[in-house]
Amino acid sequence: MMNIHNLSISFQGEYLFEDLTFKLGNGDRVGLIGKNGAGKSTLLRILSREMEPDTGQIATDKTLKIGFLKQDIDFEYGRTVLEESYEAFKAIKQIESELENINTQLAERSDYESEGYHQLMVDINELQHQYEILGGYNYQGNTEKILQGLGFKRDDFNKLTDTFSGGWRMRIELAKLLLEDNDVLLLDEPTNHLDIESIIWLESFLKNYSGAVVIVSHDRMFLDNVTNRTIEISLGRIYDYPKPYSKYLVLREELKAQQLASQKNQQKQIEHTEKLIEKFRAKASKASMAQSLIKKLDRIERIEVDEDDQSVMCLNFPVSVIPGKVVIEADHISKNYGDNQVLKDVNLLIERDSKTAFVGQNGQGKSTLAKIIVGEIKHKGHLKLGHNVQLGYFAQNQAEYLDGNKTVLDTMIDAANETNRSRVRDILGSFLFRGDEVDKYVRVLSGGERNRLALAKLMLQPFNVLIMDEPTNHLDMTSKNVLKEALKRYEGTLILVSHDRDFLQGLSNKVYEFKDRKIKEYLGDIDYYLESRNVENMREVEKRTIVKDSPKKKQQQSYEEQKRLKALNNKLSSVEAKISQLEKEIKAVDLELEINYEAITSEPNFFDNYQKMKSHLQDLMQKWEDIQLEIEQFVD
Repeated sequence: MMNIHNLSISFQGEYLFEDLTFKLGNGDRVGLIGKNGAGKSTLLRILSREMEPDTGQIATDKTLKIGFLKQDIDFEYGRTVLEESYEAFKAIKQIESELENINTQLAERSDYESEGYHQLMVDINELQHQYEILGGYNYQGNTEKILQGLGFKRDDFNKLTDTFSGGWRMRIELAKLLLEDNDVLLLDEPTNHLDIESIIWLESFLKNYSGAVVIVSHDRMFLDNVTNRTIEISLGRIYDYPKPYSKYLVLREELKAQQLASQKNQQKQIEHTEKLIEKFRAKASKASMAQSLIKKLDRIERIEVDEDDQSVMCLNFPVSVIPGKVVIEADHISKNYGDNQVLKDVNLLIERDSKTAFVGQNGQGKSTLAKIIVGEIKHKGHLKLGHNVQLGYFAQNQAEYLDGNKTVLDTMIDAANETNRSRVRDILGSFLFRGDEVDKYVRVLSGGERNRLALAKLMLQPFNVLIMDEPTNHLDMTSKNVLKEALKRYEGTLILVSHDRDFLQGLSNKVYEFKDRKIKEYLGDIDYYLESRNVENMREVEKRTIVKDSPKKKQQQSYEEQKRLKALNNKLSSVEAKISQLEKEIKAVDLELEINYEAITSEPNFFDNYQKMKSHLQDLMQKWEDIQLEIEQFVD
């Protein structure tokens, strides 16, 4: 399908990657991974033919259709959701326009026996045949099906795209790609703006997709559920394994261990040979033998251990001044977008030095309340900031807050003041923007690099209350950990909007759940919140609530129906218990791996048994979802 040979690209004289060679075939679902700035998004742009490489070739069939979901998209204003989605069917829409034109002419003409009228009849028959072949009678139904799968309601179909957030516009773009019947899908961070229901739907769609898919994502579970191959870009080269992400990590560590052992043995042989050379070189009778050993030593191909990119950003959030005891007080806050009411009579009190998490499904008002607090959007109700409060805000949609026509350095200089302008280059360096990288334009930065730049820009303003909306979007695993540790050290007031349980652990002592236009307070950390909700993970929390039948309706159910529902609930409880137990066992093994890797991995069939546990967990999760869906259909 696609043959990529010796692909290289450089920026300002330095290679981002060099001589990459691999193939993509039908059924390949590739997870493209690597640190921020490693070249993942650049490689996708080259594969999509949006960018030309410095060297190398990409061989494809002439008829190959490639769909590319970018991190940043441009929309034409004035279209409805359906109209924008129908842009995926340009050929069909063109035929519809031609058919409409011919039908207008036929209605206006009365020269039924003329050659011109006859030609119009021939043309309309041919166009209708083409229309049928292209799926013209089915495309509207398919469009609605995919839009609903991605979370849109029928009421949304005729709303203008202008009225939707960047995340929902991204879903429209994704819907168009899925409707275009492409042979290759290139998806750059497709889950960043999706809720759990939509992610699960997309996982199912991609697993059944017959073409090739290349996905850039930092969502580990999504990659494990969808991909069957992993390509990592690291220090300008690639590592290609026919395994999903988690299994790839295990294999990569095995390979490094083998390389280290082989390198160690080879080094011993080299040292032994060098000693013999020194010994024989001193004797004339052994000179020829010494020369022979030298030649042998020169011919040895030295074993190299794959390097890991160990560069990390340096991040600390200083507190500007000490604020008053109450930093944020919200009284009867309400907000609606047209007919859609997101928040209604919300009351909130945030005290100094508290660590608060906003959680819940997408679209329930978490980001909206964050924007209200920082004064970005109008609302009903009263919001008061405390004495000496200085807000720092990290927005989810960073692309809309950074000017693509500025360089990295200019972005920082323009945001700096007289006291910190001299430190701009030092700050950029600590965020891994070094040397000529500061002269890059913002528009060419990857999503992860933009997040790093936004974090660096945040360092230029004084704050004692930090509000971060999905800060881990686009960040690689290493950067995510660096950010988490910096937030742990932060001594000010923190509000985090996130759906990432691992990230939230240890960062909050209070949780607000957003649901049905209200918020509910949980006085504990994220684990306490999940325990209170009697769920294991954030995926379960963010699934849409099943509307249960009223007691009256339940009385109308037959005995067999009630018996079946009870059996399904018992089955669900049993599977949940198994999932909980297996997750504890896997966590114990992971902990043992960190403490005593060599001893535990030397056990016979360890990796096979470990992967069986992981596979069994995935099977149980799938089983849980199937039962849950059956219950949902049963009670509808």
